[in-house]
Amino acid sequence: MNCRNCSAPLEHLFLDLGFAPPSNAYLTAEDLVKPEKYYPLRVLVCDQCWLVQTEDYADAGELFDSDYAYFSSTSTSWLEHAKSYAEMISKRLGLGPSSQVIEVASNDGYLLKNFLATGIPCLGIEPTASTAAAAETLGIPVLREFFVERLGNELAADGCQADLIIGNNVFAHVPDINDFTRGLKAALKPGGTITLEFPHLLRLIAENQFDTIYHEHFSYLSLQAVTRIFKHAGLKVWDVEELPTHGGSLRVYACHAADDRQLEPSAGRILAEEKSSGLLTLETYRAFQSRAERVKDDFLTFLLEQKWAGKKVAAYGAAAKGNTLLNFAGIKPDLLPFVCDAAPAKQGKFLPGSHIPILTPEVLENASLDFLVILPWNIATEVQKQNDHLHSRGTKFVTAVPYLCID
Repeated sequence: MNCRNCSAPLEHLFLDLGFAPPSNAYLTAEDLVKPEKYYPLRVLVCDQCWLVQTEDYADAGELFDSDYAYFSSTSTSWLEHAKSYAEMISKRLGLGPSSQVIEVASNDGYLLKNFLATGIPCLGIEPTASTAAAAETLGIPVLREFFVERLGNELAADGCQADLIIGNNVFAHVPDINDFTRGLKAALKPGGTITLEFPHLLRLIAENQFDTIYHEHFSYLSLQAVTRIFKHAGLKVWDVEELPTHGGSLRVYACHAADDRQLEPSAGRILAEEKSSGLLTLETYRAFQSRAERVKDDFLTFLLEQKWAGKKVAAYGAAAKGNTLLNFAGIKPDLLPFVCDAAPAKQGKFLPGSHIPILTPEVLENASLDFLVILPWNIATEVQKQNDHLHSRGTKFVTAVPYLCID
């Protein structure tokens, strides 16, 4: 395999998580008697451009089908984040009724509805039918397609270039990252702005967030790699913000390379931090496997000990990151009998690989549990607040990443 960005041969392993099904391929009861597809989940690092990337096996069309079950609006904290961003960027860029906003991977309209409410024209681009339909019910126009360079050129030819292009947690999901970036350039007006948010590779490594690795994430991004990718496409990063979302993310601001906006000091500071933290040395990546295995071993040991002691354990959050952990550790319903999730699209289904049933959060109202494992650790505070009644009954909350923590 060659690097998806610079085409250099990929020779260095970052992490091997064994075999797993796609993390968002939730199963119905009928699916449980059918064969389930598993793919190797291995991550490599390019020693030329430092793009970290999954080994090629599955294609995007199979990973993001019409039944894709991730709905952004399920998380109240993410809705608040989206609303705050919309208010900030509208003011910063002076957006109004004559502006055009495009969001790539617009999901269920969680973000664009904020622009719609203030009279700013917007367009969503979303290939998964289930989430696109939810956005359309809000009055948001949606193109049900994957965003590629061809589509960017078509939008430009139709006079639909954007003053602002938004991509939240999509840059890591695209198999051809160069084609996608060229599409961003084509769809951007002269003087326009692109903002992309993505989990920061620096935080993944520093905080042992290996469970954010799954087939749907083709790339794991540093500012070093993103800056190079943008430059190659005729774009430039001019500002960067560090965000707490998803365990630590970056929001990059980009524009056409010929734009006269100057580089803000934040970018230079983060690039220097990445270098000093070892993101440009192979030793950093080679040391990560043992750290992931330690988390897996500790979590599996905890669950086995609770089973032997007769304790009652359940989980909250049928998140992709949880599926990575559960499948890496080989955990089945004998150790975690059920998981609760607030997303109606997931309820009544089963987690891929582990086949743990997904129930509604209402079952926790009268539950008698010793431990509740919060799989999406990035919203652990939100989940604990929602289930404070369990804590008052003696239930302890558990997270496994970056290390086993029992509250």
